[in-house]
Amino acid sequence: MESTPTAPARCEIARLPDDLLSATLARTGPRDACRAAVVSPAFRAAADADAVWSSLLPRHLPPLANGELPADPLPTKKQLFMRLSDPGSPVLLADRLTSMWLDRATGARCYMLSARKLGIAWGDTPQYWRWIPINLYRISEAAELRHVWWLEIRGEIDSKMLSRHTTYSAYIVFSLAQRRLGLYYTCKEASVSLGGSSRSTRRVCLDVGHNRADTWPSLRGDLPEDTLFPRVRGDGWMEVEVGEFCSGEGDDGEVSISLMETSVIKSGLVVLGIEIRPKEQGV
Repeated sequence: MESTPTAPARCEIARLPDDLLSATLARTGPRDACRAAVVSPAFRAAADADAVWSSLLPRHLPPLANGELPADPLPTKKQLFMRLSDPGSPVLLADRLTSMWLDRATGARCYMLSARKLGIAWGDTPQYWRWIPINLYRISEAAELRHVWWLEIRGEIDSKMLSRHTTYSAYIVFSLAQRRLGLYYTCKEASVSLGGSSRSTRRVCLDVGHNRADTWPSLRGDLPEDTLFPRVRGDGWMEVEVGEFCSGEGDDGEVSISLMETSVIKSGLVVLGIEIRPKEQGV
């Protein structure tokens, strides 16, 4: 007797209503929702639902510059999330000096404070700094250091603009000229403070070439063991972490970020801005 072929077993998860699956996925995060979409057709429909992505989008966005989002709403909330989470094309805020995007893993808000947004000591004095045109991350200018003894860079952002209960790191994003001076010296102050109370400090060096032959002999290989050095980003620029902080309910006040070195003459630093994004796990 010939046996009758049995139908493939139906995935048990498919028995659940779509709205229940969506409610479950809405409690995860963007990365998990995208992973779920490739598990099965049942998961895909639930994972792409507006109910999921509405919960992953911020309830409120800071004021954006005119024309940053399409006049006609995007067809789905997932498409809106993907637009807002493109780090290569962030949206400009109303001041046109700050750009924002969403972290695709967590949905947390990230920011780049452009060099023009920062407080740079002597930044408007052509003898010490000059402003050069640039087109990256919606930023139109970078600050190039000609020469200065007093290097001081400060940035601020209101904690209300950040995602709640998120551990953030702040990075200065920069590049180095071929001919440069004094950047191998450890900064005397690299810190982040929240609301004027909680403070995170770092020892940072802006030049990985501190052991070059033209470095002052007394400084070669003589930096503190806890000194942090810059790393090259995927966009070709460099970054170094200057501190971290944990956001609360949004009523913590100003987040202040500073970098200072006043011991030696310096030149050849090109400042793009300060980037604030969720701290990388395991770092």
